[in-house]
Amino acid sequence: MDKFYTVNISGRNEDLPILKLPSGIGICFFNLHGNQSLTEHCGKEIAKRLNDCDVIITAESKGLQLAHVVARELGHDFYAVCRKSKKLYMQDGLQTSVQSITTGEVQTLYLSKHDADLLAGKRVAIVDDVVSTGGSLKGIEEIVRLAGGTVSQKAFVLAEGAAKDRKDIIYLASIPIVKD
Repeated sequence: MDKFYTVNISGRNEDLPILKLPSGIGICFFNLHGNQSLTEHCGKEIAKRLNDCDVIITAESKGLQLAHVVARELGHDFYAVCRKSKKLYMQDGLQTSVQSITTGEVQTLYLSKHDADLLAGKRVAIVDDVVSTGGSLKGIEEIVRLAGGTVSQKAFVLAEGAAKDRKDIIYLASIPIVKD
């Protein structure tokens, strides 16, 4: 990785390695895993921008620790998680299928009954690390609908490519899709 893109995330500069996907396009790879300081910074900044939600939902895996920080900052005891595989305790939950730019394949999102019950009748904020084509976002929105919740806000650390032009999302910074 010898190419990087520097992005300012609400006052914090991060050098993101540019990685090529199998499709040939390059992405500015953003990884919250293991980076406590960056996760805390981003979670606190997103929480400042959320003002109309009863519960947070995210998709595994990079959104997990981000949602944890946001929920804590908002005083929520729980947050919901869409899983990418069906766990034993999820037999009575919900599911929907999505396509994401990073996988290039159809994935199924699963939500446990416990988490579905958290969303029922509630104003739900979707929180995740990056939004790009919106495929994963559509899947999470469908899960919220199936659970009986209402999406009130959609917040991301980064908006990738054309996602920065969306009027229905909140984000801290934008990054390009890199084409050679």
